[in-house]
Amino acid sequence: MTGVLLSGCGLDRAPITSESEGIWDHFFVFPLSWLMIQTAEIMQGSYGLAIMVMTVVIRLLLLPLFLKQHKSSKAMQKLRPEIEQLRTQYDMKNPEEQRKMQQEMMSLYQKSGVNPLAGCLPMVIQMPILMAFYFAIVRTEEIATHSFLWMDLGNPDAYMIMPLLAGFGMFLQMQLSTRNMPTEVAGQMKIMLYIMPIMIVGAGFALPSALSLYWFTGSIFMMVQTWLIHRNERKMERSDQTVSEAD
Repeated sequence: MTGVLLSGCGLDRAPITSESEGIWDHFFVFPLSWLMIQTAEIMQGSYGLAIMVMTVVIRLLLLPLFLKQHKSSKAMQKLRPEIEQLRTQYDMKNPEEQRKMQQEMMSLYQKSGVNPLAGCLPMVIQMPILMAFYFAIVRTEEIATHSFLWMDLGNPDAYMIMPLLAGFGMFLQMQLSTRNMPTEVAGQMKIMLYIMPIMIVGAGFALPSALSLYWFTGSIFMMVQTWLIHRNERKMERSDQTVSEAD
């Protein structure tokens, strides 16, 4: 996702090597570039497969952070009715009333064992890792001269197939992610449901096809991950309902 936003900015595409200076290049981008090269050697020299494998591996490593973020989000959703009720009890235009409401909300969070900032930390940790991998793809020279399937990974997809697949994958991913959200939240996300896929496709037309392959693989992984999480939650809800009915 960050890569789509960065694609509109000036990117540093200087080749990344062990001699690259700076904390960001030396300790973040280069190690991921090196790992991708090693993975490609295991994959019989296929940098396309290396990008796909590395994308999945990184997503798996970040999975505990995503689950923590998801758990925090679910906890906040459960408190939403009580929070809305609190807001109706106080005059939001009155600073004193506003302060009292905030105190009540903090008390509610403490009683429920919910930290409203807990959902932000996993995302903050994830972003630098995903950004570093994005730049590793852009700045690894070996990728620029490699072909995978019908694509020259260092150039935009001549047939525009992968950008369209990446955009469609992003659309399905976001649609699946918002399916179980409260109606109000899902409504607020609706505009992003269309904007992000369009940005993915537009960036894919101009940037190396290796990045479209990365976005497409990431979307497929996130769809499977979201589907498994939702399926597990439905199973737990049915199990709790069965136990409740038995009592």
